[in-house]
Amino acid sequence: MNPQLFYKCLADDVRLKALMIIAEAGEACVCDLMQALQLDQPKTSRHLAQLRKCQVLLDQRRGKWVYYQLHPELPSWAERVLRETQANNKDYYQAELARFEANKQRLC
Repeated sequence: MNPQLFYKCLADDVRLKALMIIAEAGEACVCDLMQALQLDQPKTSRHLAQLRKCQVLLDQRRGKWVYYQLHPELPSWAERVLRETQANNKDYYQAELARFEANKQRLC
């Protein structure tokens, strides 16, 4: 993975918050992330697709919804950056995480 591409993918607020939620939860459905991020489905999916293109996320279709998780082949340095950012910046994405937990699987 190219470090420049990795950081470029994380430079967007929505993508970074989505990634922090997915890292916290282990996996997340688009429907749950829509609620957490307060975005419509096309915009949420577009951001997740960008993270998938950067090879940060891996997706899996289940029925009509797509679920995302951290890419299992994410380089260890990149995963450490994500985990360190997540652990030290809970307040950055706390509101979105709370909405994610409150609405998890209600729409799926």
